[in-house]
Amino acid sequence: MQTITITYIILALLLSLSVAYFQYFFKEKNKAKINVLLFVLRTLSLFLLLLLLINPAIKKIELINTKPVLAVLVDDSKSIPFFNEAKNIAAFWSEIKKDKSIQEKFDINGFSFGSEIKPLDSLSFIENETNVSKAIIAVNELYEDKIAPIILLSDGNQTIGNDYEYLNSNQKIYPIVFGDTIQYKDLKITQLNVNKYSYIKNKFPVEVFLNYEGKENVSSQFSIYKEGKTVFTKKIDFSATNNVKTILTNLTSSKEGFQYYTASISKVEGEKNTKNNTKNFSVEVIDEQTKVLILTSVLHPDLGVLKKSIESNKQRDVDVFLIDKFNKQINDYQLVVLYQPNNRFNKYISAIKINKSNYFLISGANTDWNFINKQQLGFTKNDLNQTENYGAFLNDSFLTFLQKEIGFNQFPPLKDQFGEVFISKEHQTLLFQSINGLETQQPLLATLEENNQKVGVLFGEGLWRWRAASFLNSNSFQDFDTFIGNLVQYLASNKKRNRLEVNAESLYAANSTIQISAFYTDKNYLFDARASLEITVTNSVTKEVVKNPFSLIHNSYQTEIENLNAGDYEYKVSVNGQNIHQYGKFKITDYQIEEQFTNANSIKLQKLANKTTGTLYFKDEVAQLKEALLADTSFFTTQESIEKEQNLIDWKWVLFIVIGLLSVEWFIRKYYGKI
Repeated sequence: MQTITITYIILALLLSLSVAYFQYFFKEKNKAKINVLLFVLRTLSLFLLLLLLINPAIKKIELINTKPVLAVLVDDSKSIPFFNEAKNIAAFWSEIKKDKSIQEKFDINGFSFGSEIKPLDSLSFIENETNVSKAIIAVNELYEDKIAPIILLSDGNQTIGNDYEYLNSNQKIYPIVFGDTIQYKDLKITQLNVNKYSYIKNKFPVEVFLNYEGKENVSSQFSIYKEGKTVFTKKIDFSATNNVKTILTNLTSSKEGFQYYTASISKVEGEKNTKNNTKNFSVEVIDEQTKVLILTSVLHPDLGVLKKSIESNKQRDVDVFLIDKFNKQINDYQLVVLYQPNNRFNKYISAIKINKSNYFLISGANTDWNFINKQQLGFTKNDLNQTENYGAFLNDSFLTFLQKEIGFNQFPPLKDQFGEVFISKEHQTLLFQSINGLETQQPLLATLEENNQKVGVLFGEGLWRWRAASFLNSNSFQDFDTFIGNLVQYLASNKKRNRLEVNAESLYAANSTIQISAFYTDKNYLFDARASLEITVTNSVTKEVVKNPFSLIHNSYQTEIENLNAGDYEYKVSVNGQNIHQYGKFKITDYQIEEQFTNANSIKLQKLANKTTGTLYFKDEVAQLKEALLADTSFFTTQESIEKEQNLIDWKWVLFIVIGLLSVEWFIRKYYGKI
């Protein structure tokens, strides 16, 4: 008990004695013997009341024993029943969970995992993907400050996530191998790369990576089919050392719309798993020809970058002219890029306004803003005849078209004349300005649309630095070129903007979750969060119908559809209470990623065990595993001391005694006529 508390108790006792003495003895002429009893009763009642207010407590040390945790990770993916191991893995888990010796030494916690990890209530083996690394990392974070060895029940085949064999784990990991470990001959398509879009009567590239597992020399036939007809075929030879092949071919887009293809490599003798010999892919064929004109007042590296990025789409053609050298017609182009315009652009800006041509204006250090401000284009800038560097950050609420984050905030700043931007027309901002790392609400890249005329404005020069930075980040120009392509595709299109836009893939794997998002705007093309959207999905063959509502998540409507069988589907997205609809199609293939493996990956599991100083076991070695866990002295119970405060008095009983004392005192005083 603290000294201050003892002091309070002594003072409370003295105060109680003083008050009682003052009442019954101070200046009391008739000092009857009954006063002594009343004095004692009053002293006790006052002291106990003050004691309740002080509430004295003592500190108590308690020792708590903490057993180590045994975390059991169970692979709940479809590859387990594919290897006929569902019963074995459930029995192994049950054997560990019910063992009395293991229970005495460990707190056993089970987790199941597929693409995500969750507490183990029951095993269903319906997960479409396996992320072993995510499960291990999650358990390490959960038991960061505890002793928690991990038992991993899996076939070792991972379909998504970081490679788990290189993980650093604070805990020992004991992988248990389930599945066939015998190496069979196997041919498979490991990867297929193809553009999502192509243009009619154009060729588009298809890149296919083939892999062979086996020791014998084999030959096979690789083919690509469309609507049951062979469009490409090639004979391929493999050996134990020459076991990887890359096929690169060009197919012709002959018909507009979604075109579905099947890539397949023929089965060889002795091959057990043929489900990984086939892969489906699709291409959306667009009937579109785009000509883009770049008019410039200066020679600048941005011009070459714009031309390369736009022409990375082979269906687009770019002409670059100095403003004084241009002698063609504006109407010959679907999009005009005005690069750093000045008063020499007057003639062509007038033509653009008369013809309502779509254009993209890029300003910079050499831009004449006094001239632009007089053109009544819907945007102005109060420049101060000095330049400023403007960084960029993406507006997540941009609705005009879908643009992913490609690291805009890490790109070098663009240069433009310093001043505040005013946009008087309805617009959407794709990129905002940041100055010296400070984010502002001033637009850096914005789009405007009025009377079917589309306008883009970029307030800054230096796009060539962005393309270079994008390459350094991703080792490819694709992200930047796609960004420019999205912008050009929107600006060059003369299609009227729809109030309802739907984003869906054209091809989904079997048993995968169908994720579809939609954007809906009001008549002013502002996002409308009040709407109720619904999707109707119809199987093209069976005519079976599934309806799903959309949920509002951030600034879009999203829905998920599960348990659809393989086949062709048509969908209709409707806005309830409005005569607004969007239609589309998608295909669900028979491809099951969890059934692409021929055997358990014991090699990777062994590397994981070695790296974490654990031990690899097989499914019939549960006794050896339990023996090792019980014998390992590094898994010990820890003892922790905890200091607790314990109250010395029970307020209910003290209050009851106080009431009793005061009642007795009152009756005595009443009896002797002192009241």
